[in-house]
Amino acid sequence: MSALHLTAPSGLNLTGEQVRGLVARACPAEAYRNQRVLLIIPDGTRTAPVGLMFKSLFEQVGSVTKAFDILVALGTHQPMSEAAICQRLEISEAERRERYGRVRFFNHAWDDPAALRQVGTLTADEIRELTGGLFAMDVPVEVNKLLFDYDQVIIVGPVFPHEVVGFSGGNKYLFPGVGGPKILNFFHWLGAVITTPRIIGNKWTPVRKVVDRAGALVQVPKLCFALVVEPKGGLVGLFAGTPELAWDAASELSQQHHIVFKDRPYRTILACAPPMYDEIWTAGKCMYKLEPVLADGGELIIYAPHIKEFSVTHGRLIEEVGYHCRDYFLKQWGRFSAKSWGVLAHSTHVHGLGTYENGVETPRARVTLATQIPEARCRAVNLGYRDPASIRTDDFADRETDDVLLVPKAGETLYQLKNPPAWAVV
Repeated sequence: MSALHLTAPSGLNLTGEQVRGLVARACPAEAYRNQRVLLIIPDGTRTAPVGLMFKSLFEQVGSVTKAFDILVALGTHQPMSEAAICQRLEISEAERRERYGRVRFFNHAWDDPAALRQVGTLTADEIRELTGGLFAMDVPVEVNKLLFDYDQVIIVGPVFPHEVVGFSGGNKYLFPGVGGPKILNFFHWLGAVITTPRIIGNKWTPVRKVVDRAGALVQVPKLCFALVVEPKGGLVGLFAGTPELAWDAASELSQQHHIVFKDRPYRTILACAPPMYDEIWTAGKCMYKLEPVLADGGELIIYAPHIKEFSVTHGRLIEEVGYHCRDYFLKQWGRFSAKSWGVLAHSTHVHGLGTYENGVETPRARVTLATQIPEARCRAVNLGYRDPASIRTDDFADRETDDVLLVPKAGETLYQLKNPPAWAVV
């Protein structure tokens, strides 16, 4: 069994007509008559033609369904306003009122127990098996209870290399997309313990195994449209099937489009965060995707003059624990085990690799913020600071022979070395 799929010829993108054709094949209108459909979509931190997919699906089955609603897979990100969801769906306010007036919008509420339902528990024995013995603990699995009000759940989202799970997409739009905090915190910390360079860009990671096992506990009919998007936003691949099959096929194509191989590492990297990353919680992806080509002792600068906060949701705890390497936490686990494991994971992902010996932390390389976050706050959380007004991107352009790399839109394309060092090899 394989996913329905479309892939564009080299240098071209799929057309709206091609997308609508595949949607029609995957979703015969008669099969959806009088059905309640919930469409799960990513928030604004993922590049993808979500509007094209929403309109194509609504055009195909919206007129025959009893309900056709939207749930934004926020994970632990900030809720989206109605206007922001309209922008994500590429519809005007007038279209929202008229053509799509009956479509209800929901934000996932990961931190509201009343919004969640426990669908099972991954036992300590299962966790031991899935993680190769790294962990052995019971992990309750909670998911947004809205899913169980519908006859069909349709997941729409892109697939990219990902720092926690290896490649995003598929069941990841359930966990962490619309999952509860216990499972989310667990597998984020699992990824951090393995480390980003050994996770990112690899398909069959222990975290993916956990996510897929959790997804199997969500006993509702699920269809997934997995998208592969080239860096400028064009759709180059579309795969429809179960979350597992669609993701499997899409991640193969993502490997071809979203990984750039370099001959050597760089001493200085200017990673420009796009506006869709509005806090370090998401702009940290600039580090995740570039750490493999950052030289020992080098500096990666997250250049984001628009960013004002580490995280609106998690900022207080981030400023309490700071940004540190994995071993800083593991070797002081008594101090940190009760903290949010998801925040600890974020901390290590942004900080990068390092050591902690005899009370001294030594980073492999440095991470510097060039944002609106003041210098004192950056230093207090163990990150460097540069005044964003002092940076001219042109000064970093075309200087790879000087071991300087400029990445104008960082965060989705993974950079790796052709001959990676031992710390990056699984």
